Amino acid sequence: MQLIAVPMASSGGGSGFTLLLPLILIVGMIWFMSRTQRKQRQRQADTVAALTPGTKVITTSGLVGIVEEVDDDYVTLEISDGVLVQVVKAAIGRVIPDEDVAETPAAEDRVEDPADAAEEPVAVEEPAKDPVDVPDAGKSKDGKVQDTSKLPPTHTEN
Repeated sequence: MQLIAVPMASSGGGSGFTLLLPLILIVGMIWFMSRTQRKQRQRQADTVAALTPGTKVITTSGLVGIVEEVDDDYVTLEISDGVLVQVVKAAIGRVIPDEDVAETPAAEDRVEDPADAAEEPVAVEEPAKDPVDVPDAGKSKDGKVQDTSKLPPTHTEN
């Protein structure tokens, strides 16, 4: 048995472009992604730079609070009445717009219709709900709630 080497047919001068096409696509994708990330970083920097006391924000970890003080590296947030937390500026995710301004128009902008002012709102009564009596719902015979479960333990100790 004799093996014969047969030369491959070449496609001519276009082979250089075919080899460069995937490289050009990869470089283009990397450039586009870095450009998008740069825009996001700039937006984040603008948001942090515009923080003022009284602004309502959400941190990247999901904490919602009102800005009390802004330092060089930290922001002090009030997350509840009298509870202050200090977070890094980079942890500020986004600013929550004031709901009062966005949802209701200003008093000067509202147009009152005299026909609407004459009507009084009608109160709708909801039907009274009957208490549901569930037998053996964790109560003992004397009516007190039991602390322990009647189920067997899920594991044993050795």
